[in-house]
Amino acid sequence: MSTPAPALSVLDLVPVRSDQSTGDALVATRGLARVADELGFRRYWLAEHHNMPAIAATNPPLLVAMVAAATEQIRVGSGGVMLPNHAPLVVAEQFALLEAAYPGRIDLGIGRAPGTDQVTAWALRHGGGGVEDDAVARFPEAVANIIAMLSPEGVGLRLASGTHVLRATPRATSVPEVWLLGSSDYSAQLAAQQGLPYVFAHHFSGRGTAEALALYRDNFQPSPDYPEPRTFLTVNAVVAPTREEAERLALPNLASMVALRTGQPLRAQQLVEEVEESNFSLDSSDLARRMLDRWVVGTPESAAEQLCSLATMFAVDEVMVHPVAGAVRGTPTDRSPAREQTLRLLRAALT
Repeated sequence: MSTPAPALSVLDLVPVRSDQSTGDALVATRGLARVADELGFRRYWLAEHHNMPAIAATNPPLLVAMVAAATEQIRVGSGGVMLPNHAPLVVAEQFALLEAAYPGRIDLGIGRAPGTDQVTAWALRHGGGGVEDDAVARFPEAVANIIAMLSPEGVGLRLASGTHVLRATPRATSVPEVWLLGSSDYSAQLAAQQGLPYVFAHHFSGRGTAEALALYRDNFQPSPDYPEPRTFLTVNAVVAPTREEAERLALPNLASMVALRTGQPLRAQQLVEEVEESNFSLDSSDLARRMLDRWVVGTPESAAEQLCSLATMFAVDEVMVHPVAGAVRGTPTDRSPAREQTLRLLRAALT
């Protein structure tokens, strides 16, 4: 291979298929995480989305705990916690405990988006006493407070009676890595200002990645923990023995994304045959074809070449793969064999 092979990581939204319960989807995620761990992937991140029929990733700290307990070496983290939905102290406490339980293995990825529709976002924030506009406006302050509270020294809260020290956990000996996530220039600029690692959501938008990374790198202010900019690339991927099979396995996720982008009713992720029976196809949807063109879909050899080319293009040494392969009828409900296959074939091709 002409270009160096990047390190591999995994992003998981815990998809729920039409033949699965939430419990089935969680068991399948544990199985996928074990495969990534056994294959030597660098990290396994879990997203935060709410009130979506096809996604069970509603609570990253719980999922991180579940996956960390089921694995041995891989770093496990949030990709990410949508901070305006939560009190910063609660997030700091959750991830300080996770780091104490699994030292050196926990990442805290933080995002600013709601991860849901506006009505659900209101329910999340109103229930916690927050106001949406206020929570978003105070995002930079909340990020800084979390980092301070995670440190063994804690952060001083000034009150009329004096300074009250807040610590996320009583006696921290290590802290999780904190990353800022984003799909716009805002988080790139903030990560640069605060000297934090940064990840652009290339898997979601596929556009603006080079510009966001250039903004981050050009404006990066070194910090004690991160003297240099640090980033990686995220990408949707489906890998199979043939291109035709890979495209077929991509259909369920493509159909879900088209529905999301065009305001159609959302549903549990369909099986491959269900999508085909609905007459949805790459030939019938220009939007789906354009999406597919930005994904890594194909044979192990072609997928590996694409990943290496992307890593070179964006000057990263790590690619986080979002395995979006669907399932066919008869697939065990507590497994995601096609997603596992994507990880296995990619690893073998890059070795």
